[in-house]
Amino acid sequence: MLKAALIGLGDISNIHLPAIKANPNVELTAVCDLDESFRDIVPEARFYTDYQEMLESEELDVVHICLPHYLHNPVTKAVVEKGVHVFLEKPLGLNAEEALELVELEQRHPETKICVCFQNRYNESFEMLQEIAGSGEYGKIVGIKGLVAWHRPKSYYDAKPWRGQMKYAGGGVMINQALHTMDLMQLLGGRIESIRGSVDQLLDYGIEVEDTASARIQFESGATGLFFATNANAVNSSVELQVVFEKGKFTIKDSILTRVNEDGKKEELIEDAKLPGTKFYYGASHQKLIHLFHQCIEDNSDNYVHAKDAAISIEMIDAIRKSSELKQTVKMEG
Repeated sequence: MLKAALIGLGDISNIHLPAIKANPNVELTAVCDLDESFRDIVPEARFYTDYQEMLESEELDVVHICLPHYLHNPVTKAVVEKGVHVFLEKPLGLNAEEALELVELEQRHPETKICVCFQNRYNESFEMLQEIAGSGEYGKIVGIKGLVAWHRPKSYYDAKPWRGQMKYAGGGVMINQALHTMDLMQLLGGRIESIRGSVDQLLDYGIEVEDTASARIQFESGATGLFFATNANAVNSSVELQVVFEKGKFTIKDSILTRVNEDGKKEELIEDAKLPGTKFYYGASHQKLIHLFHQCIEDNSDNYVHAKDAAISIEMIDAIRKSSELKQTVKMEG
């Protein structure tokens, strides 16, 4: 039986904890948070306020890291250097430099796994879309569109001020709300040649991070991508991911994959599973990926989202930010 721990008992831990407990082959032995008020939130697990003390005191197989962005890099390093596997909430780091550090850490410790929580890769709608793209039935991909139009009130940043500060969050809507969409776009499109992007603030919240971003992506395959994300919408609208092939158009919206038929009508192909009691945009694939990673630890297999896989979307953010500052197209590095 795997012995698991979780560091960071904030909002996203409420998705991880039930998923860990739902696996009969995993025992949640410890949790850690600076906030003493969380001491009794997981009665079956030992509570720590110092993750270093927890790592010294517990014999662990895997640690789930659910911390603010600026702590992802140092805490992941500490856990991996103890020889303990990591399930890391996104993002991989505050920027491409930090992301690369964890990629190199992964390479130096091949016996210790780092899985990054890009759970939307495992949504049924996206899995089918990937299969369609890979089949070649509809020809090559011509274009990819990713839209995220969400709402975040000022209270969202006031409640947790780190979210609005670059040195703690690494950015705003791109790294916090739209990172999954960027990840899916690059998975479908393949290697990126260049990006022309723009970041802005449409809301007068007095924060440092962007609330709106857009980009035109040029893939090496010849396909183009259009990315747009904002937290300035009136509501949280459904994320939209659309792929135009030479011989067909497919769209994921409202967690449903549709195809436009020759007569112009939409045909529903598959709908994502839903997780009761959670925000609609979390989907149900957290548990799917968590269980998959736990199985990979037991089997010593590699079928999960590695640090090197998760670094690409962070590099995209850096490129969009650089392009916006220079007001010109930038080449993707790496």
